[in-house]
Amino acid sequence: MTKTIILSTCLIAASSLSFGASAQDVRQYTEGPVTEVDEIHVEYGHFEEYIDWLNSTWKPTMEAYKKAGLIIDYKVFQLTPKSPDQPNIYLWITFKNAAAALDKGVELEDVAKKVIGSTEVQNKARVGRNEYRRVLGTEYIRELILK
Repeated sequence: MTKTIILSTCLIAASSLSFGASAQDVRQYTEGPVTEVDEIHVEYGHFEEYIDWLNSTWKPTMEAYKKAGLIIDYKVFQLTPKSPDQPNIYLWITFKNAAAALDKGVELEDVAKKVIGSTEVQNKARVGRNEYRRVLGTEYIRELILK
């Protein structure tokens, strides 16, 4: 009888330990939206020209993406670079999730064609902008929503 009580007590204790361990295995966050961060360096003396392009072309394209449900939001940030090889502009485009950020290229291109023009027109404009701005890199960051 004593052995049965001891065995039962050990089983109950073991099961409560394993329940506590499995509860700790649950993520303490939820994966949130994904933001594409484009690092741009605009050459000295061309800042206003680049801002004009952002207002005339980039912003209407972002608004069309939002209306089509392809992005959640977009933002432009100005930075103070420590050297000429660092960005002085960040362009943020926020998507609902990683799939929206990485797998919607065709849909994004279709909307851009309606706003800006054909891929050929877009590429010519990019070459023109490359005279006064450099894209230093792009990264994707995901928001983690803590529980």
